[in-house]
Amino acid sequence: MSVEIIKVPDTGSSDPVDVIEVPVKIGDQIDPEDTIVVLESDKATVEVPAPLGGKVLKMLVKAGDRVQEGDPLLEVDTGAAETESSTAVAAEADEASKQGSSPDEKAQDEEAQKNASAEQDEAPAASARQPAAPAKVKVVPVPDLGDIEGAELIELHINVGDRIEQEQIIGVLESDKASLEIPSPETGVVKAIIAKVGDKLSSGDALLELETSGADAEAQPPAASVAKAEKDHAEEQSSADKKQRTEAQVPAQVSAQVSGEGAPTGTASSHADSGRQPSSAKVYAGPAVRKLARKLGVDLAQVKGSGDKGRIIKDDVHEHVKGLLTQRPAASGGGFDLDLPEVDFSKFGETERIELNKLRRVAGSNLHRAWLTIPHVTQFDEADITTLEAFRQSENQRLQKSGVKLTMLAFLVKACAVALREFPHFNSSLEKSGEALIQKHYINIGVAVDTPNGLVVPVVRDADRKGVVDIAREVGELAEKARNRKLSPAEMQGGTFSVSSLGGIGGTAFTPIVNWPEVAILGVSRTQKKPVWNGEGFEPRDMLPLSLSYDHRVIDGADAARFTTFLAAVLADMRRALL
Repeated sequence: MSVEIIKVPDTGSSDPVDVIEVPVKIGDQIDPEDTIVVLESDKATVEVPAPLGGKVLKMLVKAGDRVQEGDPLLEVDTGAAETESSTAVAAEADEASKQGSSPDEKAQDEEAQKNASAEQDEAPAASARQPAAPAKVKVVPVPDLGDIEGAELIELHINVGDRIEQEQIIGVLESDKASLEIPSPETGVVKAIIAKVGDKLSSGDALLELETSGADAEAQPPAASVAKAEKDHAEEQSSADKKQRTEAQVPAQVSAQVSGEGAPTGTASSHADSGRQPSSAKVYAGPAVRKLARKLGVDLAQVKGSGDKGRIIKDDVHEHVKGLLTQRPAASGGGFDLDLPEVDFSKFGETERIELNKLRRVAGSNLHRAWLTIPHVTQFDEADITTLEAFRQSENQRLQKSGVKLTMLAFLVKACAVALREFPHFNSSLEKSGEALIQKHYINIGVAVDTPNGLVVPVVRDADRKGVVDIAREVGELAEKARNRKLSPAEMQGGTFSVSSLGGIGGTAFTPIVNWPEVAILGVSRTQKKPVWNGEGFEPRDMLPLSLSYDHRVIDGADAARFTTFLAAVLADMRRALL
């Protein structure tokens, strides 16, 4: 046994990266260049290939771990294959030695040597004359998913009657933690499909019935038969590829005719011309990239891969979406062009190029989409929080021993929840067709958190059903998670309205961008002490600036003014929240 430890290669950064997928398990036989783990950093997702082949003895990492260059990934017995081969050779030699122990057997060996050539030519025919071993029908189960329960089957790449090869991807499972491609455990013909797209599956659940050849399982076919099978398979694959490329060109050509333009660079037509598969199930991309593409509604067949061997990475998907967004205004005859020229700033002085991290790139893409698709209007107002601020400070003294600190943001979240009950269309989303509103009967308020890596928006769920103390505690926990990069995707989804507070920094007002698919967002600036007329004279009051941005397709200006007026009244006297 020769044991080798495979370690993390150079990832291009000294910072730890996340292990998001481990496609191998103990006992697997891997070949050089097989993917053993998938790593994700702030810049890219990287598939780590095996530098050598062998049998996996021990897994040293799991999905969710953070590793860096030089950390061990797995132990491999590189002598496993050689041992099996040596054992087979030794067995054959031992058998030959036994055959040479008698004169009759020696004569048979001599006769066999004379007719060796004839026997090789007749091997395929002899094999054909042998009775075929009975076919076996096996149920292919869901592989071990670890602690994942109820993963959704989101893709199924096979049909009844298809012949599939060992390790061919037959479907894709998706959970809250990761996407997992399911390989076929062996070669065979699909007799029945038990699961369907949309089913929730767990480890061991039945996927399909696979008919395997008994002859394939019990004995190796002659070399000539193997060569013929490989040739036939290659011809079938070539024919299928040609058919798929032809079918891909048809919709692309039809689309070009309808729009009156040629297919743009990077579309399915150009991929077909270059021989690439026009189906997202066939392109070279990892599960994390496929999940992102499904989220953004991108057909991966139309994306040009910039990774090794044409592999599609997340940056390619973002660039594709960015290209579509910049092309859309020009195509609609908007009268302006977003194809900005490149500027060489270095000719004016010294410059430095600083790469944006993944979070800022994704946020930038989402904000750009929202700005282009939503007609923004911002309503400005002020709330008198003099009484509320005094109450907040007194309550903080009372709650000091409990470890909970009431912030003005917690009162804002509660007040917004009350206002959303009073004005429910602020708690809705516009249907994609623009013909109807999706009214939500739950109130989940997103709170923008400033972190060193960029802006994130965790969500306080059912804010209308929680007290201010509970909201303050939850906001504090979410903010701490955000700063430590421990927020889960689920904690940033499902928001119906957002609050962005800059009160701790400064400013008098700003125009926040609506967080699509929501229709409104509240911006809050620093509280200012102002003289306010009370009917008899001026007195100093704490005034909180409010900036409400909204989607003018859903909300009229008068409704926005009513919303901020009501919100200001609730903040001025929080007893209104009880009514």
